[in-house]
Amino acid sequence: MNYEPLIEQETERLAELAELAGDLSAPVPSCPGWTMAELVTHVGQTHRWAVHMLRNQVQERVWSRQVPSGLPEGRDGDAEWLRAGAAELVRTLRETDPDLPVWTWGPDGRAAWWPRRMAYELVVHRVDAELALGVDPVIPAATAVDGVEEFLHNLPSAVWVTRPLAELGVEGATIHLHATDPAGAVPGSGGAQGEWTITQGPAGRVEWTRGHAKGDVAVRGPAADLLLLLYGRRSPDALTLHGDRDLLTRWLTAAAF
Repeated sequence: MNYEPLIEQETERLAELAELAGDLSAPVPSCPGWTMAELVTHVGQTHRWAVHMLRNQVQERVWSRQVPSGLPEGRDGDAEWLRAGAAELVRTLRETDPDLPVWTWGPDGRAAWWPRRMAYELVVHRVDAELALGVDPVIPAATAVDGVEEFLHNLPSAVWVTRPLAELGVEGATIHLHATDPAGAVPGSGGAQGEWTITQGPAGRVEWTRGHAKGDVAVRGPAADLLLLLYGRRSPDALTLHGDRDLLTRWLTAAAF
């Protein structure tokens, strides 16, 4: 999948929402403690961080806050600053060999990891802005299915998640996700069309597989709602649940990005 057009589309939507909001001091309830200005600044800073990592072929962690933002001291970003950073990111992604070895917090260690991660960082934070403005977010089913796959692909490498998961005491527990609006086979999935089973392993480790199965708790709903559920932007009450609701609630709280 080519993620650069999705990055451009989602950036423009977020920039438009920032302009629509006008007052960027408005709170973003799905990101507790953040304002719209802080949301825009976070996304734009993340874009500049990715550019820095790729252009400098960085091989070890550099925190996003260590990368120059181009903003005056103490100032937050705005829509035009956001657009400029995204344009630079897209140029960099298109110019970079996807097989280039580079640091990632995910499992791949190649430049190819970054476009997909940046795309879904944008999708989720665009949703945050829409929820803050009372707009019902829309995510196409195909995008949402791929977004669930991206989340699950990276989850085992997210040490800030696996540590609290290790404290739940639910080793061997299974969570089944079933998209009710499958958008066709996921590329490279061998035909899977929107069903996944997550198994909690020892020491917080997470494993997952595609396909139909029975879990300790099963969740059914549109792919977009499943994606937002995983990111803590949709309540389990908005979906159809079978089985151990308490397990799901505890697991989602521990697994929050």
